[in-house]
Amino acid sequence: MSVVIVGGNDCMIRQYKEICKTYRCRAKVFTQMKDGLKGKIGSPDLLVLFTGTASHKMIKLALNSANQKTVIVRSHTSSASALKNILHQQTGI
Repeated sequence: MSVVIVGGNDCMIRQYKEICKTYRCRAKVFTQMKDGLKGKIGSPDLLVLFTGTASHKMIKLALNSANQKTVIVRSHTSSASALKNILHQQTGI
C-alpha cells in the first residue's frame, strides 16, 4: 500500500516512514510546500492529511491531485500515535 502524508513536523519524517514500514506501506512525506509538489504526490492508496500543521494551500493541492480511488484521512494531530491509529484502521494490521 502506498501512503502520502501531507503536513506534520519536520523532525518526525523519519519516524513517520518507519511507522509506515511496520504496517507494510511505502510512504512519501511532505511537511512543507515545495515546487512541483502536485507532481510528486502521484496516486497513492492512502492520503493522510495532518491539518493542524499543513497550510490550507497545501491541503487543497493534495486534495486536487488525489484520484478517485485514493482514501483520504484527515487528522488534526500529527503525532506518531495518530498515524498508527490511521494505518491500523486502513490496513487491519
